[in-house]
Amino acid sequence: MKPNETRKEWQALETSMEDELAEYWGSDWGCDSEVGTLKAVLLRCPGKEIENVKDPNECRWLDIMDPEKAREEHDALAELYRSQGVKVHYVEKMREDRPNALFMRDSILMTPQGAIVGRQAMACRRGEERYAAEALSLLGVPILRTISGKGIFETACCLWVNSGTVLIGTGTRANQEGAEQVEQVLRSIGVEHFVYLQIPDGYAHIDSIISFVDEKTAIVDPDRLPWNAWKELGKRGFNLLESPSPRETQELALNFITLEPGSVVMASGFPETRKFLEGYGIKVREIDVTELRKGWGSLHCMTAILKREPIGQPG
Repeated sequence: MKPNETRKEWQALETSMEDELAEYWGSDWGCDSEVGTLKAVLLRCPGKEIENVKDPNECRWLDIMDPEKAREEHDALAELYRSQGVKVHYVEKMREDRPNALFMRDSILMTPQGAIVGRQAMACRRGEERYAAEALSLLGVPILRTISGKGIFETACCLWVNSGTVLIGTGTRANQEGAEQVEQVLRSIGVEHFVYLQIPDGYAHIDSIISFVDEKTAIVDPDRLPWNAWKELGKRGFNLLESPSPRETQELALNFITLEPGSVVMASGFPETRKFLEGYGIKVREIDVTELRKGWGSLHCMTAILKREPIGQPG
């Protein structure tokens, strides 16, 4: 072999990681929207950790849960997903002093090439991320970044608008350093547009302020969605439906999961919101998660997405 000549088999592969997920990671994990047909999720069925709560204020709950009822509701949610062809995976291990661990969407943001693992803000949640990362590793889901340094980022502070655009909220659960780390990863895999919004006082994340129901439709809390978000989504042709009930919105009516474009599953107990969505031709399934909602979260909070079918829209 001549000097400086490199054998072909020694050369670096220049293929995209996204194209290699099935071959090297065992499955085609990935997500670049909030509305593509749902294929796989990661959940945490409430374990012993919810039995140890004595004061709901210490973990930012509304009330103490009945463990048996909470698990029955969670099992019903998992079964609903399975009935729609969704593969359900679980975080099997968790610290016994982390009762909010069932809200898995706060720890994992899925991208087309793997997951970003967040970093929880509150002392009563810090450390949940370790078990989320362990579950991802066991499944073979690539971890692209774990928020580090002084960054704080609960991953429900980021929502996909489409494959080229995301919303990022900053506030008490996501600081600027954490948001910049998320942006850095997403830019490296092709996301070009970042719409930042300030999360209002009293709200943890943005998934109770705006929820996407299809490729060009979202329902929003008109009192809390900042103007810049209205403007940017309007420029992209979105129809922003104003939630009809301030009371239901305050109680997390918008915190639902889209199963496929135009079809959602939402918590029961929000008749005005359901009727409103159905009036726009959106198919609505309901499920009772009354006990689980005592943790001040709902379906979107509980569901970490592992795979959605791609929508493929540009930014």
